[in-house]
Amino acid sequence: MKKQLTINYEEYAAQKELPAADRALLNDAIDALKGSYAPYSRFNVGAAVRLADGTVVKGANQENAAFPSGLCAERTAMFAASAQHPGVPFEAIAVVCAREGQLMANPGSPCGACRQVMAQYEREAGKPLHIILGSGATIYTLDGVESLMPFVFNDL
Repeated sequence: MKKQLTINYEEYAAQKELPAADRALLNDAIDALKGSYAPYSRFNVGAAVRLADGTVVKGANQENAAFPSGLCAERTAMFAASAQHPGVPFEAIAVVCAREGQLMANPGSPCGACRQVMAQYEREAGKPLHIILGSGATIYTLDGVESLMPFVFNDL
């Protein structure tokens, strides 16, 4: 039996079109780019996670000469949020990518490992995670990790 998958997402042409809460979180992700350590790839990623209590935790990608010992911005932010605020559910995550200090023209998308971690925190929260993928122009918003990775590993 052949089946088809579809995803729903919203596309915005500029930050000013976003709802205020999404715009603020996206700006937090842009600010998180300052903490990126990417001397090898020169590909900077910033992420910001908003928790159910309104707390925002930022993260940035961290590279290491002993590749792949670094860590993506998304997991840096999510792991820090979970460690610093245990048990507080995640509501949203914003991610931006830059090169040489300039936001990329198109949104970047989290890697599979980050998507899987997002799925676990989403499952723990008991509701879809709001995802904002920003750039210097187009912005995508999605509700639920399955929009990015439909066949997540689920050990439950």
